[in-house]
Amino acid sequence: LMKNLSAAAHLIHGSSEGRFKVTYCPGHLSQEEVESTGFGFGDVEAMLARYDPTKLAPGPNTIPGVDGGEPEEIYFVPNPGLGLWAYRGRFEASEAEGGAA
Repeated sequence: LMKNLSAAAHLIHGSSEGRFKVTYCPGHLSQEEVESTGFGFGDVEAMLARYDPTKLAPGPNTIPGVDGGEPEEIYFVPNPGLGLWAYRGRFEASEAEGGAA
């Protein structure tokens, strides 16, 4: 994490607020270390094979299901530091309370 401070910041401050699942696949941290932050853990090689970032477009994607099962709908975020954690309702609530958006 020392080499990628933005990843550390997301582990510390990031929250999906229950709206979606976050799985970290760091390749150099243990499952216990990642799950102790409240996020899911994945094997980096297995996930790169399944969710190949060179084949995904930013935003919604549908990928083949596991073992011929139902296709999986995913939302690919190439750089999660760009504001994925923000959502319109938070800003609308702030405006309604007289705060700045």
